[in-house]
Amino acid sequence: MNISNISLRQLRIFLAVAEHHGFSRAGCVIGLTQSAMSHSISELENELGIRLFDRTTREVLLTKEGEDLSVELRRLLRELETTLSNARSRGEQQRGLVHVATSPTISAGIMPGCILRALNKYPQINMIIHDQVQQKTIQMIQNGEVDFGVIVEPSLPPDLYTETVLEEPFCLVVPENAQIAQLATVKWSDLQNEELVLLDYASGSRPLIDNLFARHGVTPHIVQELGHVSTIFRILQSGIGVSVIPQLALPSLRETGLSICQLCPPETRRLQLARRHNRSLSPAASAIWTLIKQWCQVQV
Repeated sequence: MNISNISLRQLRIFLAVAEHHGFSRAGCVIGLTQSAMSHSISELENELGIRLFDRTTREVLLTKEGEDLSVELRRLLRELETTLSNARSRGEQQRGLVHVATSPTISAGIMPGCILRALNKYPQINMIIHDQVQQKTIQMIQNGEVDFGVIVEPSLPPDLYTETVLEEPFCLVVPENAQIAQLATVKWSDLQNEELVLLDYASGSRPLIDNLFARHGVTPHIVQELGHVSTIFRILQSGIGVSVIPQLALPSLRETGLSICQLCPPETRRLQLARRHNRSLSPAASAIWTLIKQWCQVQV
């Protein structure tokens, strides 16, 4: 017997006839004529060399050999459907590990919402966030340690493919009792004589901030340079200095003792999804890439 002569369609027809005890009733379910059903069963019987049904004028009944075959076939088809369903799930980006590297301000600003959305939309994808400074984030992408990352625009190595997903403004964070906090908007030139507490150069935002000061003719008086915005906020709460911070990294103003001022003219930074040029994303990683992009579109 050549098993390649037997089709999955024939086996499903056999099971339908066995279940409905007749060619006509089974044909209505499958969408074939009675003669087509009968012809298919005859071909299957000839190929197997056994009689599968006893035919009477009133009904079609399984033979002992047919009964044994139907039991085994139902089990095998269930296993096949499970296997195909698992394969389809992988193709539909519904399972796997996805590693994403981001800087601390990005992690705090957009990743919590992305993680929650991923859990709801892709429960079989495990999204792992690597909270790193900008340069380390870029290195992890280049070395293939993560599937992709979210970076601040200026640091763009040539071996990375990037896609801008968000443009957010810089804001001024000040102690709530500071004189400058009384202004509805603050000009960049107003910062000329202010003590500044800024992110250090591990942050992808710091080169941007330096360029903005230069563009607006400000010689910054920097009193502290720190790696974490939470530390900056603590220092500001003590009454020392003011800070220029990306909007996504802003603190909740409830009980913080801080105020947020709009800077004029508005200046922004761009966030980009980044991956290696020569590395295609897995279906799961591609799904998370798209999810983050869509999430960013409804943010700032």
